[in-house]
Amino acid sequence: MTARPPVELSIIVPCFNEAGNIQLFYTAICKVLTDTAWEIIFVDDDSPDGTSRIVTSIAQQDARVRLLRRVGRRGLSSAVIEGVLASTAPLLVVMDGDMQHDESILPQMISPLRENRQDITVASRHMEGGDSAGLAHRGRHLLSRTGIRLGQIFLKHPLTDPMSGYFAFRRDCFSQALPKLTGTGFKILLEMLLALPRSVRMGEVPFVFRERHAGESKLGPIVLFQFLGMLVERVIGHIVPMRFFVFAFVGALGILVNLAVSEGARFAGLGFGASQSTGMVAAIITNFFLNNCLTYHDRPLKGWLRLSTGFAVFMVGCSLGAYANIGVAEMIYHADRHWSQASAAGAVIGVVWNYAVASTLVWR
Repeated sequence: MTARPPVELSIIVPCFNEAGNIQLFYTAICKVLTDTAWEIIFVDDDSPDGTSRIVTSIAQQDARVRLLRRVGRRGLSSAVIEGVLASTAPLLVVMDGDMQHDESILPQMISPLRENRQDITVASRHMEGGDSAGLAHRGRHLLSRTGIRLGQIFLKHPLTDPMSGYFAFRRDCFSQALPKLTGTGFKILLEMLLALPRSVRMGEVPFVFRERHAGESKLGPIVLFQFLGMLVERVIGHIVPMRFFVFAFVGALGILVNLAVSEGARFAGLGFGASQSTGMVAAIITNFFLNNCLTYHDRPLKGWLRLSTGFAVFMVGCSLGAYANIGVAEMIYHADRHWSQASAAGAVIGVVWNYAVASTLVWR
């Protein structure tokens, strides 16, 4: 087994279902980092394809490879944070394990950090010499461009690719940002930059984003939705958690479902009470499954037993929330006879109650 020297560079690789890429990634790093004391920390979110088993097999032969296996937790940003906290190296790199990030530019990325000329070096697809051709299809290109433009609006630091998932940084820079990091979403670089002062020294290195070697991309509309939520949370200064905004958004969609189904049931010949009940049940079902994949994407309920139990608790909790909504609204209405204010207050109480039930009892 290779002896473990003092580590100068930790490469943090968050992964999920990357079994087909791990060996190739490890071999590529060994070839390019010949004059650096490095380690790779694979942070695996309990992949069902055997990713952890392959990492373990390599780690048994090379002490520079480590596995951090997370069970019951999901999310790229939180995986990166845990990976960094599990290391002690002064220099760190975050990169994907799917071979889309060009490992040959690693020496160019870490050199200015080693010489203390920069705090963060970002691998950019959108500066001269870079290319994003490896994005799978037009939809991914659109999602990426949209995220970049939104990120540039809020950033204090001019960057051509704030949505990059490939970047290097000094540990003291990460420690400065750590207290403000939420660990939600998929773009930890942007969250770090939003948490750091203007004085942070930035640099970019062009790279060509390659096609994925194996497995499937995790980028999709849900990722962009979570990204928007993270920006909203940053703008309001953490007064209200992003998860509450997503929960409230899902609740608004549930209202639309309720109205549509109620009208449809009434059109089909059901009475007013039956139509309203049908609409309410449809809304609760919709809200439950949307919350499972959006609001609580990092802790989704899986399996028939957990889903059915969670749904039963959610149904009871929402029903109690509806009674609280009506009770508060009636109390305020009888006090000042202002219908709209009473209705709004009741709605707020209902949303807060439902969120408390969901976060503490269903997706705890």
